Amino acid sequence: MSQPTRWSRNTVEERFFAVIKPVVIVALLALAVFPFYYMLLLSFRPLDALLQDPGSLWVSPSEIDPSTYTDVLRSVESGGQGFLSFIRNSLLVALGTVVVSLLIAIPGSYAVSRLKFVGRDKVSALFLAVYFFPSILLAVPLFVFYTRIGLRGSLIGLLFVYVAQVVAVSIYMLRNYFDTIPVSLEEAAAMDGCSRFATMRYVSLPLAVPAIVSNALFVFMIAWNEFLFALLFLVERRENWTVSLGLSQLSGSIEVPTTVLMAGSVILTLPIVVLFFIGERWLAGGLTAGAEKG
Repeated sequence: MSQPTRWSRNTVEERFFAVIKPVVIVALLALAVFPFYYMLLLSFRPLDALLQDPGSLWVSPSEIDPSTYTDVLRSVESGGQGFLSFIRNSLLVALGTVVVSLLIAIPGSYAVSRLKFVGRDKVSALFLAVYFFPSILLAVPLFVFYTRIGLRGSLIGLLFVYVAQVVAVSIYMLRNYFDTIPVSLEEAAAMDGCSRFATMRYVSLPLAVPAIVSNALFVFMIAWNEFLFALLFLVERRENWTVSLGLSQLSGSIEVPTTVLMAGSVILTLPIVVLFFIGERWLAGGLTAGAEKG
């Protein structure tokens, strides 16, 4: 008579997690994707169909109405919401913030990581201390200062504010990555006659590409979605509004249909999603793996 099979604890755990793992992944994926799917669905549905059946989770191809996006992107003079100019403003500010922040953060983080100077060990703590203070504390002083120097209502002034917000944490993040790059690689380059600048450019920066790209995405996301300072400095000049400010005006109006609001939300969200998938291969990291043996 055969004895019943006895499973070890390890076998039971492996079989349990083999079953529960895909279930959890699918559940989390559904929770993350469903809101965006429903928002996208509402943005393409005709308003009358939405009012008749707001809970529908599927729309036939014949019911898809892309005219909502046309209304959102069309200029105010043509009867639209002017989101095309908002997108342009947001891109200018966000990309400008990324470029200026990286131009400051890359050499700054490299200097903190590699050079010896008084107070070097305290720099990181000072950078992080900046984030102990909420942004709202800077709102009134910056509003008064920008009013006096004539930068209120300009995209350049908003860009300066964003750079001041993100450059400290950018230096902190990149400094930690530069610390992981073996110093022996730079010493070998120096023995070959490279200057400090050439060593940073041809040795350290190529290895730091994953950190630089992830930092750029982080900065872009903050500048693209930021609302408080955009509202504070740009509300009086509609032609300089950003996407987040334009979307807030849509949500606060009872005259704007839900479909138009959802189309604006998709326009606000889509660039971040696209950039994430474009930069995903860089975010994997690991370019320094195997760069030094032994």
